[in-house]
Amino acid sequence: MRFAVFVVIMFFMFFRTASAQMPYLQEVKALGVISGQGLACGSSKYDTFELLARAILLTKAPSDRLRRDAVYAYSEAKADAYLSKQMDGFYECAQINRRFDAQEIFKAVLYADGTIKMPDGQILTPRQPYDATMIYKKDNKIRENAKAIYDGGDAQIIKVDVKDNTIEAVQEARRQAEAQSEEEVGLSAYEENSIGHISRKNR
Repeated sequence: MRFAVFVVIMFFMFFRTASAQMPYLQEVKALGVISGQGLACGSSKYDTFELLARAILLTKAPSDRLRRDAVYAYSEAKADAYLSKQMDGFYECAQINRRFDAQEIFKAVLYADGTIKMPDGQILTPRQPYDATMIYKKDNKIRENAKAIYDGGDAQIIKVDVKDNTIEAVQEARRQAEAQSEEEVGLSAYEENSIGHISRKNR
């Protein structure tokens, strides 16, 4: 458990140390891990982090292909981190939240066209400007919705009852089929009394 917390703390520190040198996809994965931890632990600054993380993903993308790969990598890392925190019983969430809320990333400035001024003063400019106000919308039920998604949700069981008279009608159709042509009578009666009945119930 303590090792896992140590790893998370190291991720929290990456903006202070190696984000400028870190390969794009590795940086995006690290952002996903931090986001998943913050979401699981209910950090008060989660929404701001998610906005900035998505902006960094978009703004720093060197190509459309790598951006698509990054979206997948970010989402996967975030989901894995969320589930890991859930499985360990949200261990040390108080400590994680303190680290989360104290990150340097919150000193970054995001402009409406996607330009980002990083905490170290570096200016990141997107290859193509985008509306930064549209990349993330706050959702007060985000943790509840995430739990439903990552848990797979509750399976919905639909019960379909077949009434006795339907079964009797099918059996009668089969008896008639023995005396007459199945193509002329048996099959048509079966379709009328079985398939047709279920179809009408679903209307």
